[in-house]
Amino acid sequence: MDRIDAMRIFIKVVETGSLSAAARALHSPLPTVSRKITDLEELLGVRLMTRTNRNIVLTDAGHQYVSDARDILERLDEAERRVSGEYLAPKGELAVTAPIVFGRLHALPVISDFLKAFPAINMRLTLSDRNVSLADEHIDVALRIGELPDTSMIAIRVGQVRNVVYASPDYLRRNSPPEHPRDLDKHQCVAFEGVQSAGYWLFKDDKKAIAVPIRPRLSVNTAEAAVDAAVNGLGLTRVMSYQARKSLDQGLLVPLLEHFELPAFPVHLIYLPNGVLPLKLRVFLDFAAPRLRSALR
Repeated sequence: MDRIDAMRIFIKVVETGSLSAAARALHSPLPTVSRKITDLEELLGVRLMTRTNRNIVLTDAGHQYVSDARDILERLDEAERRVSGEYLAPKGELAVTAPIVFGRLHALPVISDFLKAFPAINMRLTLSDRNVSLADEHIDVALRIGELPDTSMIAIRVGQVRNVVYASPDYLRRNSPPEHPRDLDKHQCVAFEGVQSAGYWLFKDDKKAIAVPIRPRLSVNTAEAAVDAAVNGLGLTRVMSYQARKSLDQGLLVPLLEHFELPAFPVHLIYLPNGVLPLKLRVFLDFAAPRLRSALR
């Protein structure tokens, strides 16, 4: 039995939640996946998981083994990268994740230029507003917006973004602009539910946080929709500054209540502290950081 292959299959079963899902992900017959797990359990002399019709449940031994197996495979992968010269020349594959809109507007242009400059490197970009686990999902570097709760990560600050209220010039011609957050009760609003409550917005007034009720004329679940609705004059909206940057530059939106904004959110490139840094990651960080800082000035 190929123990390393069995470990990889076992981890894929855990990640996907079932034998059948792992078989599809691995493009392998289901009986082969099932047999590999059985062979691994027989080799170890313990039951790693309990199989049901729809999913799997790890045993205590399974929970311990999946952690150890991941550590072994990561060390093996690192050894193979060293031997293949990945630490001597910038080559191989990099996995990057970023928030959806931010990634499309800022990460993708940087990555496109990077790939042109380094033809021996391939990249896998995952755009998601979920903070994925770098270790569990084998991500090399992530772009994160906001304070970083996990201090074990290595972080490079590349800028900051603000949470800003916007309205179209057309809307402001028809309505007096608010001078204080409490004036929002006189205005129609477009609520973006992905960042804050659809019922109120938070502001800073004399260094104190205040929650101000709003009247949503429209509630949406994407920043793009909120920006488009505000551009069309449906009301005030509140989104991250980078999400409205294009419309602002084109004169389609006007920022409001800037004096009452909450503190800006920092933007970082983060990666795991895994000893010697592969050259492919080092050259990407050196390439991306100054370009992102320039874009986020």
